[in-house]
Amino acid sequence: MELSVVIVNYNTRELLRACLQSLMNQPTDAEIIVVDNASSDGSAAMVAEAFPDVRLLAQAENTWFCGGNNLGIAAARGDYVLLLNPDTIVARHTLGTLLSFIKQHPGYAGCTAQMRYPDGQIQRTCSRTPSIAYLFANHTPLMLLKAWQARLNAHHWYAEWDRKSDKDVEVVPGSCTMMHRNDIILDSDLRLYFPEDDLAQRIQRPFRYLAAAQITHYEKAATQNWAATRNYYRDLFIYTHKHHGWAVMALLWLLSRPLYWGMWLKKTARST
Repeated sequence: MELSVVIVNYNTRELLRACLQSLMNQPTDAEIIVVDNASSDGSAAMVAEAFPDVRLLAQAENTWFCGGNNLGIAAARGDYVLLLNPDTIVARHTLGTLLSFIKQHPGYAGCTAQMRYPDGQIQRTCSRTPSIAYLFANHTPLMLLKAWQARLNAHHWYAEWDRKSDKDVEVVPGSCTMMHRNDIILDSDLRLYFPEDDLAQRIQRPFRYLAAAQITHYEKAATQNWAATRNYYRDLFIYTHKHHGWAVMALLWLLSRPLYWGMWLKKTARST
C-alpha cells in the first residue's frame, strides 16, 4: 500500500459524501480513512452505509483536527499519507500527481495541491512560517500600523505569486498535505490551528505546491462559530510559546486582549 488518505470529519456529512465520491473516481489506488469526531449529523452512519470500503474510525468524543489526524495516521498502512479536509472535491488524477512527485523527490518534506473555491477562484494557500513581527501585526493593535502590516503580510503570503505555477514553499495548508507517514505526525497539544506551521518549523525542508493537482475547497465549513475563534487563540498561544518562548507568548496574549474582547462583545451583541 503506497498511499493512505486521512479525513477528519465533524458534522459535514453531505460535504464528506461528495469528497469520498471524488476519491472513488481517482485512478490511483489509496486506502481511505475517515475519523469521525462524534458528529451528530449522521456522518458516521452515512460512511458505513454508502462507502463500505472506507475505514471508519468513529470516535465517542471530539478529538479535534490534530488528534483525529494522528489517530488516522497511526492506523494508516500507506508509505505516504494525505491529510484532506472533508469539505473538498478532488479532481481526477490529483492523487496520482501528488504521489508521483513525493516519491520522486525525497528531498522535499511533502507537497500540496492548488485549491479553488467552488466558483473557480484560486485560494491563497501556502505561506512562510509566521515571524514574531507577523504574529503581532495581525493579532494586536499594532495592526493599526497598516503599511508595516501590509509589508509583513505580503512577505508571509508570497504576494508576488499567483498560485498558477509550481513553487517551493515553507508551509502548506493542513486541508491538503501529503507527506511520508513517518514525518507527518501533528502536535497533539494543538486542536485546530497552526499544525502546518508547527510541522514546517520541525521538518525544516521545503514543501512543493503543484498547480497541476487541483482540489475544490468549501473553506471553513465546520469552523464558522465562536468556539472556533476561542480555539484559534488557544492554539495561537501554544504555537507561539513552543517556537518563540514564554516572554513572546505572554506579550502577545496581553496585547491581543483588546481585539479578542472586541470580537466577544460583537458576538454577544449579535446573539441578544
